[in-house]
Order: sequence, then C-alpha cells, then structure tokens
Amino acid sequence: MVQIEPQEVRAIRRVEYEKMAELGLFADERIELLYGAIVRMSPIGPPHDSTVQKLTRLLLRALDPRAAVRIQGSFAASDRSEPQPDVAIVPPGEYADAHPTRAWLIIEVADSSRAKDRGLKARLYAESGVPEYWVVDLVAGLIEVHTDIVAGEYSRVAPFRKGEQIALLQFPDTVIQVSDVLR
Repeated sequence: MVQIEPQEVRAIRRVEYEKMAELGLFADERIELLYGAIVRMSPIGPPHDSTVQKLTRLLLRALDPRAAVRIQGSFAASDRSEPQPDVAIVPPGEYADAHPTRAWLIIEVADSSRAKDRGLKARLYAESGVPEYWVVDLVAGLIEVHTDIVAGEYSRVAPFRKGEQIALLQFPDTVIQVSDVLR
C-alpha cells in the first residue's frame, strides 16, 4: 500500500466542508470536521440517546431564555473544525445563517467515543475557548467536567458521580444532579 506523507495532505477548511454538505456530498453520513479532516462519528445507541434526551430536558428547563440549548448541531470551532457536539449551550440568538462560533458549555456523551472525546475533542474545545466541557462517560458512570484553559488545554478535570451535583460555570444558579443524567 502506498503511504501519503502528512505534509502532502491538504486540510479542508470549514467553509469548504459546509459547501460540500450543502451540495449533498455527505447525504446520510454521520461525519464532522475535526482539524481539517472529515471524521466518521460513532453510531448512537439507546443509552447515548436517552442521556442526551435527559440533558436536553434538564438544560432547557433551567436555561431558556438565557441561553440556546443546541442538540447534536454543528459548532463552528475554527476555520478547520466543525464538530457536532451532543449538547452545546450557546448565547441566545438566531443561527439560521451560520453555526455558533461561541459556546459556554459543550457536552459529549461518551461510550465508544471516550478516547476521542477526552483527547482530540477536549483539545479542540479548549483551543476554541469553550470555558466548560463535560464528558458524560456512560461506561465509567461519571461526568468529567473540564475547565480552566491554559495554553489551549483544560488544566482542571473533575469527576462527578451519582449523588453529586454540578453547578454550571456560566450559570452558577443552574445545578445538575448527576443522578438525573446517569442511571
């Protein structure tokens, strides 16, 4: 098999990716743009779907109309990245013409995607200036809260388990019970 050297690969820009999607090139594919590469997304199983549904209900009740709660929508993280986080808490507004470029909180629900969510995506969201990032780890039964960005990385990761609660950084009056998210 012929190998292509990394310096020979041309990264795709977000505007190009969006245009390709608009033209229907990715119809029926679950993909996202990460650091200029088109990456397949993991299939969504019932535990993942149920967890996203619980988070949606809790966050909509607590944050509407102070923030927009976007579910599995695109986030314009950079010129080369447009991930589709499970949940994004973004400033209120109309996003019909462009995906949000700013988020206060991003949540990824992780089962088979744990390594990517803790590594690649954590770095991407930190570099994008997202002040709070949660990884809802369905396998370990905990929620990791990533905060305190230093040099493009989260410097603080705190695990929360059933019986504990998490106050949102941007909305400290909003407290989520871990037991309400994880079964």
